[in-house]
Amino acid sequence: MESTMIRDMTRGPVVPQLLRFAFPLFVSNALQAVYNLVDMVVVGNCIGKAGMSAVSIGGDVLHLLTFVAMGFSSAGQVIIARSVGTGRYDEIKKTIGTMFTFLLSVSLGISLVCFLLRHQVLRWLNTPAAARAFAMDYLITCVCGLFFIYGYNIVSAILRGMGDSRRPFLFIAIAAVLNTALDVIFVKYAGLKVFGAALATVIGQGVSFLTALVYLYRRRESFGFDFKPESFRIDRAAFRRLLALGVPMAIQSAAISFSKIVLMAWINLFDVTYSALAGIFNKVNTMCGVVSQAFTAAGSTMAGQNLSAGEHRRVRQILLTILMIGLGLSALATAGMLLWPDAVFGMFTPDPDVLGAAAVLTLPIILNFYGSATRSAAFSLINGSGRAKLNLAIAIIDGVISRIGLAALLGFALGLDCFGFWMGDSLAGFMPLVIGGTFFLSGKWKEPQKTA
Repeated sequence: MESTMIRDMTRGPVVPQLLRFAFPLFVSNALQAVYNLVDMVVVGNCIGKAGMSAVSIGGDVLHLLTFVAMGFSSAGQVIIARSVGTGRYDEIKKTIGTMFTFLLSVSLGISLVCFLLRHQVLRWLNTPAAARAFAMDYLITCVCGLFFIYGYNIVSAILRGMGDSRRPFLFIAIAAVLNTALDVIFVKYAGLKVFGAALATVIGQGVSFLTALVYLYRRRESFGFDFKPESFRIDRAAFRRLLALGVPMAIQSAAISFSKIVLMAWINLFDVTYSALAGIFNKVNTMCGVVSQAFTAAGSTMAGQNLSAGEHRRVRQILLTILMIGLGLSALATAGMLLWPDAVFGMFTPDPDVLGAAAVLTLPIILNFYGSATRSAAFSLINGSGRAKLNLAIAIIDGVISRIGLAALLGFALGLDCFGFWMGDSLAGFMPLVIGGTFFLSGKWKEPQKTA
């Protein structure tokens, strides 16, 4: 029997349906970006550039550590969506149980390893001496909350794969409000400094995950997962499907995060001011990626269902709509960046050294606007069609070769230093468009994929 939680997106007008699905994701991602942004803003205004550097370094490491959660939860979302499109509801239960057991186990293992290597990690990143103690506080605290990040990604992927994008928005809204309030209390009033910012983040993530888990448990009968111990056994067929799509997606996520870690280590060789600027660059790009992430998630689910149902014309409409909306919003963001750069940079910190050098970020940030817009259309098609090998190719080309290679070329070989590093990162963001566009023109995305 078809679940009442499952939304069929193979019928009806494409544009309203896409917007209805993407809007809650957009708001959810915006809230998630805001509560990540709050750490930087509060710390930058209360502590200064040393605190900003610590949050930037710790945040980049934490993002790298979530690569398994990001990759495999995205894969699980696509698998669930494709199971819905083909009417194989028995696969949904097996995918859910396998995701929970595998990913939560991985989160505990990664946390342990990272804790044991915490001193080496900060040395590898060339952490400035002025920021080392703060960075250690932030890193250790956030690593302890990695379990909650993985858990939230699992529950959100389950709901979104079945067409429910509203509940994940509500859960992340809880985290955003709680984190913002606790950031101000812990950092500004309790004097906990960077540790307080990290603690606020972990508490927000924990409450969000537990709230989402309770919601899923209470509605377990509507999608056939009973939460009994035997349901959490790893199903071999489901695990093979998850590995086939999840490994390339995880590598892709890890590759991009790894490249940012490498760039951060290079930037830290210069000065704590540039380390603080790297934090601003990453946070602004996170905000500009909000729309891209929302439409990628919505587009992947819609494309997955429609490809399984053989609705190729609707897939084209989905991709075109995503691309046009992304480019339009990028143009608006560019205008805002050029007209009010002082307002953008000034919200992070009053530090004169940081603000005096901030203009170096303007062009790389603008390029990232358009890179994010084009990536969403490309990944919607690639992820929705379940092309594991293509995801792996993008992971290697975009995440490693292009980002690190272009950054090294512009920064070291051409002597552009930190500006070159940031430009290389931005230019590499267009690689998914090149690969995804080639894939689209080839027509191979219409060919059905085998299910293990």
